Amino acid sequence: MINGRWTRDNTIELLENGEMFYPRVLADIERAREEVLIETFIWWDDDIGYQLHKAVIQAAERGVRVDITVDGFGSGKLPAGFVRALTDAGVHLHVYDPRGRVLGFQTNLFRRLHRKFAIIDATVGYIGGINYSMEHVREHGPKSKQDYAVRVTGPVVDDMHQFCRKQVGRINAPERRRWLRRLRWYRPNPLKPARHAQAALVWRDNAEHDQAIEQWYYDGIVHAQREIIIANAYFFPGYRFLRALRLAAARGVRVCLILQGEPDKLYVRHAASTLYDYLLNAGIEIHEYIDRPLHGKVAVIDDDWATVGSSNLDPFSLALNLEANLFIRDREFTTLLRDRLVALMDTACHRIQRHEVPRQRGWRQIVRVMVFHILRRFPAWARLIPGHVKRIQPSGGDRLLPRDQAGE
Repeated sequence: MINGRWTRDNTIELLENGEMFYPRVLADIERAREEVLIETFIWWDDDIGYQLHKAVIQAAERGVRVDITVDGFGSGKLPAGFVRALTDAGVHLHVYDPRGRVLGFQTNLFRRLHRKFAIIDATVGYIGGINYSMEHVREHGPKSKQDYAVRVTGPVVDDMHQFCRKQVGRINAPERRRWLRRLRWYRPNPLKPARHAQAALVWRDNAEHDQAIEQWYYDGIVHAQREIIIANAYFFPGYRFLRALRLAAARGVRVCLILQGEPDKLYVRHAASTLYDYLLNAGIEIHEYIDRPLHGKVAVIDDDWATVGSSNLDPFSLALNLEANLFIRDREFTTLLRDRLVALMDTACHRIQRHEVPRQRGWRQIVRVMVFHILRRFPAWARLIPGHVKRIQPSGGDRLLPRDQAGE
């Protein structure tokens, strides 16, 4: 299939945070008649994780083909009983890069499966940045994450389905009887879906599509005429990307970045802040989201360009991880997402002012440039680490890792 093929007449529904996302995806799984396909980086054995656990087991027990692929690093700590219940029910659980621990440390640190997909009956698709854990709902507390996903119907779901099915092999899905149970906490989405939208699935791999998502961002930036708003959790792109932003600002485009001000990982803010002097000198607005950790990976450009997906703008996502974004050309959806991001900037962000960031001159500038290039070259070094071969394999029956790799 073609990476980045535009399709027309899609209906796209914006889902903000777990409170909107989980009820929708779980309800669709409960309605599944033939097949459920899920890819996720994180699946935890907490309240949200067990809701998905229950939904897919019930689906499998009524004859639905269920294939779930998790990352061996992000989901590597699922308990044996959790995994056994899935496999006993007939859920096909696959693990990307399953590795044991060495001296108590996980060794599958790089080239992670970071995509987030859910496709139900090949007709409804979900894609975005939301994992399956309590971290994505406010109930989790001040460390809960701000994030986005979309629910999609239309021709682009065919591309999503073909892509995900290819990862685990083509299988004829069985028929099943119709079954439906209403979720006790389901409520309608207050955000109006966009209809008749153009959409393209774009993925990044470590083969022939290693720069695909970055290139789509770059093309959008260089053609921007009025406004660019990027909200991204881990922002540390390469010089070509930064230069495109600077040139856009120079030709009069308003460029706004929404970055983490209360990060879930301390190094994230420090890495991004090394770019602040360069960005502010270029006239780019920096808004730090300070309400809670930002986990979103979204952007809007002008009036009819948007993207929602799993890809951060850092060396891991742009050069190592397996990622997927949906790119959208639609005025209604772009306006809606823009309004949500502007509200975020107005109510929950601190705009960084020029006087708050020391100017980097002399040795400070030299150190900044050196650090920047060292960090940016890191993915190339990581590729030299042996053993990073793409592997998706079934789980070990009663545990996530095969017995000879579990290390315990």
